[in-house]
Amino acid sequence: MAENLVEVTGLKNVTFLTGGEAGTYFPLGTAMADVVTNNVDGVTVNALVSGASVVNINDISAGEADLALVQNDTAFYAQEGSKMFEEVKDGYSGVFTIYPETIQIVTTADSGIETVEDLVGKRVAVGDVGSGTEANAEQILGAHDITFDDISAEHMGFGDASTNLQDGNIDAAFVTSGTPTASIQELSATTDIRLVSINEDKIKQLMDEYPYYAKQEISADSYENFDSTATTVAVQAMLIASNDLPEDQVYEMVKAIFENKGDIEEAHERGKELTVETAQDGMSIDLHPGAEKYLNEQE
Repeated sequence: MAENLVEVTGLKNVTFLTGGEAGTYFPLGTAMADVVTNNVDGVTVNALVSGASVVNINDISAGEADLALVQNDTAFYAQEGSKMFEEVKDGYSGVFTIYPETIQIVTTADSGIETVEDLVGKRVAVGDVGSGTEANAEQILGAHDITFDDISAEHMGFGDASTNLQDGNIDAAFVTSGTPTASIQELSATTDIRLVSINEDKIKQLMDEYPYYAKQEISADSYENFDSTATTVAVQAMLIASNDLPEDQVYEMVKAIFENKGDIEEAHERGKELTVETAQDGMSIDLHPGAEKYLNEQE
């Protein structure tokens, strides 16, 4: 625990929504919560397992949580009331972006699935209902003129998808998460896997239609029993904060996170990608005043 804790006026018990235990949000969010709790006097941050992006935004907007990890595209759509949101969701601002969330289309090496088009007629996990992963799956399939009606869409989280792939209950799964993803690591430890690539022309089409996508390469050393590379797209993972959190409190929390970044790097290697220099890359919404103050001071 830091010797010189900074005391702030604001919310004493902060609720921090992460994601599923098998993804990247949970270990990262838990580490950030611990850092703030240990370095900002009088503030306790409780990291909770959640359904990730869409659920997190709905809860923040409803005043049921204070901090959350979400995808940058989902945060934008919520404030527009578009895509997976039927109405505008507001009351939150951006804090910082962290790392690319790679959209991984995972299958077993012996499935015969080599292209996105091969998913037609197959049993495919498309993420939890209302999740960012579900939206990504729908958009990527759509770029290939495929809808959920053309596949047997199974709604499940990353952990369940990994188990069902291993057991042969599904043929493929969409997983939007930082690499390496725990659930895929667990699967690849016992099963030869394939990550399906998206063709260059489809990547360009996706980037033109959805400006939050970026091309992403997955290296051969990302997972065990995976001896090839894959090309896909990624969005950005970001932290958002309720607008009800005072400016000075968010400032001190952000300061604590960046000044104790080593603890976050130890929790998950994606923590190494959190830097002041890239904290606004892909920022799709307005910054919280507290975060903006801290980041501006670092320039």
